[in-house]
Amino acid sequence: MKGRTAALLMAALLALYIVLIGWRAVQFVMTGEPIAVGIGIALIVLPLVGAWALGRELLFGVRSQRLVGVLEAEGALPEEVLPTRASGRPLRDAADEDFGRFQAEVEAAPEDWRAWFRLGLAYDASGDRRRARKAIIHAIALERSAH
Repeated sequence: MKGRTAALLMAALLALYIVLIGWRAVQFVMTGEPIAVGIGIALIVLPLVGAWALGRELLFGVRSQRLVGVLEAEGALPEEVLPTRASGRPLRDAADEDFGRFQAEVEAAPEDWRAWFRLGLAYDASGDRRRARKAIIHAIALERSAH
């Protein structure tokens, strides 16, 4: 819940930033000065890119949270038995040792979104956020195609 609150707060702050920069961009364009118009157009593009990225991140969060709920209801979430740091993150060495079983699960059932999602959680526990995100995105795509 703490992570969701932080994400929503950051999304709200980014949305405020996008609105303020967008308004400033319109003001630049309305001056009619060529350099100001150029700056205004550039400032219009930036909030559009920001809004797109924000929407994509929120959609990823909603979809992945829904899959967590499904796995939790099925009792299929991996148990958190790894030793942790003071921050609560798993120790990387312990997570790396535990990783093999999740990889084997995906190799045995490459079309199972549950296996891919658990692999994503294992990547995250090992500190590999890029691969964790890719695995979870793949799990979301597999789950969506099953419906």
